[in-house]
Amino acid sequence: MSIVMSRIDNRLLHGIIVTQWAPMSKANRVMVIDDSVANDDIKKSSMRLARPAGMAVSIITEETAIANFRKGKYDREKVFLIVKEPETILHLIENGVEIDRLIVGGTVVKEDALQLSSRAYASNKNVETYKELLASGMEIVTQFVPADKAQEIQSKLG
Repeated sequence: MSIVMSRIDNRLLHGIIVTQWAPMSKANRVMVIDDSVANDDIKKSSMRLARPAGMAVSIITEETAIANFRKGKYDREKVFLIVKEPETILHLIENGVEIDRLIVGGTVVKEDALQLSSRAYASNKNVETYKELLASGMEIVTQFVPADKAQEIQSKLG
């Protein structure tokens, strides 16, 4: 399997992803993993309208993603993975999906949260998850758009 880019972004598939991140990723498939969107036909159809040119789009549940990766469905593809929360990434790697680097983009502002960048916040649960991901050897940076300088998050987690 070839995950060429993974990103946390609360808006999932949107303009900046389509026009900047997707082309930069050199992926041939954008995979949105979000149970809520995947189980809502209207949200799913709306999101599919933002499909980057020349790329396949999968909008699937976490369970479906894990099953598909286990079956080798994406072994010959270059996948750009987008999720809302780091816990989804942790569940994927706990189930054998290889992810080397995670880019934290925009997140929702969370109450009592740690600010990772001007547009990224982490709840206490997220902080613990990021620490687990870092301990697994994953590189994690914050970066809103490709033109921004990537900033590691490890020193911000305490």
